[in-house]
Amino acid sequence: MSVVNPAKPVPRGKHASQGGWKRQAAYLTMVLPGVVFLLMFAYLPMPGIVLAFKSYQMTVPKAGDLFQNVFLNSLVKSQWNGLNNFGYLTKDAWMLIRNTVGYNLLFMIVGVFLQVGLAVIINEMRNRKTAKVYHTIAFMPYFISWIVVMYALYAMIAYNGFFNQVGASMGHEAVKYYSQPGYWPWIFLIANIWKYTGQGSIIYLATLTGFDEQLYEAGAIDGASKWQQFRYITLPQLMPTIVMLQILAVGRIFNGDFDMFYSLPNGSGTLTQVTTTIDVYVYNMLKKGNLRNSFGYAGAGAFFQSVVGFVLILVTNRIVKRHQPEMALF
Repeated sequence: MSVVNPAKPVPRGKHASQGGWKRQAAYLTMVLPGVVFLLMFAYLPMPGIVLAFKSYQMTVPKAGDLFQNVFLNSLVKSQWNGLNNFGYLTKDAWMLIRNTVGYNLLFMIVGVFLQVGLAVIINEMRNRKTAKVYHTIAFMPYFISWIVVMYALYAMIAYNGFFNQVGASMGHEAVKYYSQPGYWPWIFLIANIWKYTGQGSIIYLATLTGFDEQLYEAGAIDGASKWQQFRYITLPQLMPTIVMLQILAVGRIFNGDFDMFYSLPNGSGTLTQVTTTIDVYVYNMLKKGNLRNSFGYAGAGAFFQSVVGFVLILVTNRIVKRHQPEMALF
């Protein structure tokens, strides 16, 4: 009677570890730039969080000081002042929270519908070259600087811009867009959709390409229309990805798109009430340079955004986990 030899055990120890590293070298190399970026801009500056709780005063280092860098020396020697720095944000708290949270909620709600819709439309195109062309066209605005967009927008909506010239030729009076706040929520929404819809649809499109085509073939045989296929086949499979991205988006709800909100209004003071988010508010405060402990106020604003975003992610994930455990992040 023949005896079947047992499977060769998986090697363990130093050599196995080295082999694993070699097998994963390509993937680790791809991840490396992101890890370096995260380390440099997220973890290395983290000790500076103490600025939120100090009265920062610039101090020139002396010969015997531990830190010869002006910023680090000043950071160590500045006096603690508790939560006093956070009081500066309460002066215009309602305006800042309304603008930052309100715009982000609007962008999230409208954005998810358009991004999913664009991904589904492109995925339904049978000519893959045509689909790639359309997706590239939709994706390209993501690479255009908001400064360039600001100049283009000014050329269109300025008092003597393109829109007003067309309106004048039709007998309409010129509209002063830069002095009428009511137009700007719509302008920001259109700009956000134009710039981020193509980029935001990439993850949804990548998810769609992994779906089993046999499900759609079976649905077509049973007489399901395209809408019914989307509702009963595509959407349920796509829902975990949608929920995951929305949980992450909730964590950034107190962080506005600084470049957009700062650049597009072109410095118009009459638009302050509808264009100033927390990021813009902190930057304007630092730019003035005439406020004592301005670094401490900026640190307090950043700390507030980080803590609230972290708490919102935990709360949102907890809610999702209670109702749909398989869709939660953790």
